[in-house]
Amino acid sequence: MKMKLKILPILAGVLNIYYASAQQVKFTEYDLNNGLHVIMHQDKSAPVVTVSVMYHVGSKDEIPTRTGFAHFFEHLLFEGSDNMKRGDFMKIVSSNGGQNNANTTNDRTFYYESFPSNQLELGLWLESERMLHPKIDETGVKTQNEVVKEEKRLRIDNRPYSKYNEVISKKMFDGHPYSWQVIGSMPDLDAATLDEFKAFFKKYYVPSNAVLTIAGDIDLQLTKALVSKYFDEIPKAIPLVKPVFILKPITKEIVDTVFDGNIQVPAIFAAYRIPGVKSKESTALSMLSTLLSGGGSSRLGTKMIDLKKTAVQVGAYNMTMEDYGLYTTLALPSGSSSLDNLLKDIDAEIENVQNELISENEFKKLRNQFESKSISANASMLGIAENLATAYTFHDKNTNRINEELKEVQSVTREDIREVARKYLRKESRIVLYYLPKK
Repeated sequence: MKMKLKILPILAGVLNIYYASAQQVKFTEYDLNNGLHVIMHQDKSAPVVTVSVMYHVGSKDEIPTRTGFAHFFEHLLFEGSDNMKRGDFMKIVSSNGGQNNANTTNDRTFYYESFPSNQLELGLWLESERMLHPKIDETGVKTQNEVVKEEKRLRIDNRPYSKYNEVISKKMFDGHPYSWQVIGSMPDLDAATLDEFKAFFKKYYVPSNAVLTIAGDIDLQLTKALVSKYFDEIPKAIPLVKPVFILKPITKEIVDTVFDGNIQVPAIFAAYRIPGVKSKESTALSMLSTLLSGGGSSRLGTKMIDLKKTAVQVGAYNMTMEDYGLYTTLALPSGSSSLDNLLKDIDAEIENVQNELISENEFKKLRNQFESKSISANASMLGIAENLATAYTFHDKNTNRINEELKEVQSVTREDIREVARKYLRKESRIVLYYLPKK
C-alpha cells in the first residue's frame, strides 16, 4: 500500500506533463497576396494528408427571402469545374485512394479531402478548382435542388422531434439570421435565379474569406510551392463587411406548443440564449451540460431515469455559434408522467447548481472528461486541419487557440459553473416548448 501511495503522485505528475504537451500542435501560417490564409501542419508519423478549406460563410450570411444558400453551395460545389466533368469530383478522389466530404453550419462551410500523402498536389488542385471556376449552371442547380429537398425530407420533415430547434430559434433569435435553419427554405431555393446563386458565390467563396489548411506527411517548402502554383492565380475579391446583429434580452418566459405527426411520446424543451464561441463562459456552460446529462451517472439521468423513473430520456445541450449560443434542456416522459413535473425536476437540478458549488468529485470528473476530449479532438489529421481553421476563423485570427483550449478548460472553476447557471439559465429569459403528438 505504501508503494502505491508513492506511485500515485508520480503518475499524476506524468499525466499532467502528458496533458500539457500532447495538445501542442505545431503549424506554419501565412497569407497569399489575394488574401487566402494558409496553415500547414507537418506530421510524418503516417503517410497521409488532409487538404481542407473553411469558408467563413453559413446560413448567417443569407437574407430572409433566400435562405439555404450556404448549405446549397455545400452540395453545388461538388458539381465539377471548367477543367472537370460534371460528377467527376468524388470519382477522382475515390479512385486515388482518398475520402472527401463537406458540412455547413450557421457560420461556416468546411470542405476536405484526405489522401495518401503522395496525392497532396491532387487535393490542392481540387480545392483550387472549387474556388476558381466551379460549375454553377442551371443543370447543377436543378440537380442539387432535388438532393437538398430529399435531405430535408429525411433529416427534418420525417424525423421525430426534428422541428423543435426551428420553432425555438425563430423566437430566440428574432431579428438575427440564426432565426432560420441551416438547410433553409425550399420555396426560397426554388425562387432563386441562377444570377443570385452566382452572386452569392462571387461574394463569399473568395480567398480573403477562406482558410486553406494542409495537415499530414508533407514537406513544408514543397507544399508552399504547390499552394502558390494552384492558388496564386485566384483573383483578389472586394473586402467583405458583415453586419453586426445585437439582440435585445428576453425578459419574460415564452411558452409555445408544437404538434408533430412523427411522434407518439410527447416532450418538453426549455431553451436559453447564451454567449458565442469566443466567450470563456461557453466552456463552463458545456461542462454544466455534461454535469446535468452527460452519461448514465449524470444528475438528471440518475434522478429522473434511474431513481424516479419519470423519464425515458433527458438531456441538456450547449449549442455554440459565432454570435450567440443556444442552451437547451429536454425530457421525454415515462408512462403517465406529466411534462410539467419533468420541467420542475430539471429546474430543481439547475437551481441546485445555482445555489451550491458542485462537489469536488464531480468537478474532477468533469475536468478529466474535457481534458480527454480536448486532446482526442486532435487525434487525426482531419481533426487538426479543422481545428486549426476554426481557431483562426472564430478566435480573432488566433490560430494558436488550438493549443490554448486545454488551458482554458483547466482554468474553469466550480464557481464559474455556478455563475453561468445563475447568469444564463433564468426562467424569465427562456422559451418553454411543449412538443406533442399530432392526432
